[in-house]
Amino acid sequence: MTKRNPKAADGETRRAILDLLKSGGPARADNMAEILGVSAMAVRQHLKTLADQGMVSEQQIASPKGRPAKLWALTAQSNSAFPDGHQELAVSLIDCMRDAFGEEGLARIIAARAEQQKMIYETRLQNAASDLESRVAALAAAREAEGYMAATQRDDDGNLLLVENHCPICSAATACRSLCARELEVFQTVLGPEVTVERTDHILAGARRCAYRITSRQ
Repeated sequence: MTKRNPKAADGETRRAILDLLKSGGPARADNMAEILGVSAMAVRQHLKTLADQGMVSEQQIASPKGRPAKLWALTAQSNSAFPDGHQELAVSLIDCMRDAFGEEGLARIIAARAEQQKMIYETRLQNAASDLESRVAALAAAREAEGYMAATQRDDDGNLLLVENHCPICSAATACRSLCARELEVFQTVLGPEVTVERTDHILAGARRCAYRITSRQ
């Protein structure tokens, strides 16, 4: 029988904690322990290690019982633990395109990329049912395949949301904000004129995720 490497197991648990905080947002150690099927003490030990590495930080929020609740959340530094689409190369290429072609030339390139995205997503949506929820789910699946940790959910008012818990082009989008603007336009185009797509959360604005509220105009 092969023995499991304890260090490898610890690494897997810490990875699972990072993924859990990325997809679900700030959480308590005991809640994470229940989801992961390990002890709360073990999760707290892993959280301490991650905090020492600058990956997570502890937050305290008011509790109805009077004692502040302790939540753990990812830090900005934790982005380095998730795919970022060859960030240094992407930023360098954007800078070179801006130098070579100017802002107008860069804008044309970004527009061409948006057209390419639109064709890819429209192809994916052709196989989806015609109802809005199915179409948004197909778009989320396409974005998930690209590394955005995307999913659909409902907000407190019952509105349909496209949620992206990670941005694999974050560094490039920081260097060229029009990438985000074009993606919003692409979503609006592929979902059709009968719906409104509104960005409600934006990673580049300091949110932990990007989210888009999608409502019918009919």
